[in-house]
Amino acid sequence: MKYITILALFCLILLPGMSPAEDFFDTQLNRGIRNSDVYSSLLMQEAGSDRRDALSLLSQAKRYSPDLPSVYFTMAKEKFSFSSSGVLASVDYLIAGFDAYARNFWWSFSLAGSVFYSLILSFILVMLIIAVIRSITDLPLVSHEIVESKRNFFPFIALLLLSLISPLLFLAATLVILGVYMSRTDRFVVYLFLAALLCSPFLFKTASRFLQIASSGEMKAVVAVNESRDNGYALTSLKSSKDPAALFSYALALKREGLYHEALEGYRRLVGMRSDIRAAAYVNMGNAYVGLADMERALESYQLAVQARSLASAYYNLSAVSRELLDYDKGNIYFRKALEIDREAVSRYYAVAARTPNRIVADETISFPDLWNLAEKTGGSASTFNLVVLSAWANTVAAGVLIIALYYLSTASKVRAYRCRRCNSIFCPRCEKHLMWGQMCSRCFHSLVKLDEIEVRERVSRLISIYEHQKRRRGLMRMLSFLLPGASQIFGGRVLYGFLFMWPFLFLLLLPITNSYLSSGPLVSHGLLNSFSLLFAAFIYVLSNIITRQRITKGWL
Repeated sequence: MKYITILALFCLILLPGMSPAEDFFDTQLNRGIRNSDVYSSLLMQEAGSDRRDALSLLSQAKRYSPDLPSVYFTMAKEKFSFSSSGVLASVDYLIAGFDAYARNFWWSFSLAGSVFYSLILSFILVMLIIAVIRSITDLPLVSHEIVESKRNFFPFIALLLLSLISPLLFLAATLVILGVYMSRTDRFVVYLFLAALLCSPFLFKTASRFLQIASSGEMKAVVAVNESRDNGYALTSLKSSKDPAALFSYALALKREGLYHEALEGYRRLVGMRSDIRAAAYVNMGNAYVGLADMERALESYQLAVQARSLASAYYNLSAVSRELLDYDKGNIYFRKALEIDREAVSRYYAVAARTPNRIVADETISFPDLWNLAEKTGGSASTFNLVVLSAWANTVAAGVLIIALYYLSTASKVRAYRCRRCNSIFCPRCEKHLMWGQMCSRCFHSLVKLDEIEVRERVSRLISIYEHQKRRRGLMRMLSFLLPGASQIFGGRVLYGFLFMWPFLFLLLLPITNSYLSSGPLVSHGLLNSFSLLFAAFIYVLSNIITRQRITKGWL
């Protein structure tokens, strides 16, 4: 209800002259605005409450915001039925919705940020869970070895001191200690976490960049202008900026609002600043001259743009202005050249064409890939989110030391404590000289093999205690499988196997949370993807439980 009220207020403030919808649509196009997301969102809200006219309202919403993914997803939901035509129509709109992500910067940006944060947070959370679960079974082994030999205490102290740099390094050091008691295959998980810490400066920088860009007013203004959503914000926030992209966007907003002389001044500055955007600046300069009805100077600007770079917009505008000057032969030649360069762009220009300054000619804008490149260069210094006492590179150095330590500890020493797989007693080569097959202690081995050497009462008592232990162990693993996919495998010593279940599950579970955190209000909401994410998480949960319980029943865990 709060979001609906906010949207309604926006419409009252921004669209006071909104009478018939067609007048509003043309008014927006005349200002160079092709996406009216607020109005489309209100239409979608109305379609939700008015089922009879839902399709008509959604069609209008799609027309007013052709680059808004949620319009297509809502249309897919409305079109869906259990008939072949209904399914195909729904799939077509789903594809169109995902295709709209490639034309809507903030939707694609927030999704990329959500995926990144979900991957990192779920990865750290999985490693923390592995450390907690394996500590229950493996820390007694560490304690046993320290009791047997005091020298075993010093490597652990060194690793824990190193981990004081960061809580992530503390977790890494714990995993290194526990990794010594893992199989060679399961140890891959520990190496994977240490490799991630090696890359931590890059990961911290990327995480900081997503937050900085999401809160950057300048970036929001640049995107709004170049994706034809709004001009007013750019006029206020980009006025004093000296960044070429911001200046280009500011001049474009001036031109679209009819301030042609000021726009020309900005484009003249740009022509001397950057050679890579010179052609685009000349195109928009020509468009400003069209607004001033100076067609000859407009043609000169387009010709200069063509000399710098062959752009479809330049040839399309040359065609439009030539026809305005009644030179139809040249107009047709230029139009064909524009089609040869980019037929799809010409189709977009022609779809909104009309005899107004912002529609008779086509503006050149900062492209979607260039907006991403601009975002990559935006932002201040990288933050470590108070997770590292020193610089982020301290994590890298410490992770390298931990990798060497894990390799040395797992290969250099052959004296490792172990648990009997049947009775759970702890032994090591110092206190148990005769290691039996499958890490089984001598008493369990004798109770199974040397029947004539053990009294019946002692053997039965031994088997009952083993049975009770195994029953409790299986019950605990069933409970863990119910709580979290992969937890049973980790507890049972199959760490890598459990990791492959747990990480995707937690990633899919966290994705809707990070989506809601990084999405900027109701106009950017990945509702459909959140639903699919939770659906796949439920699938992994069910599949994990089925597989785990089968393996427990068969005694493979």
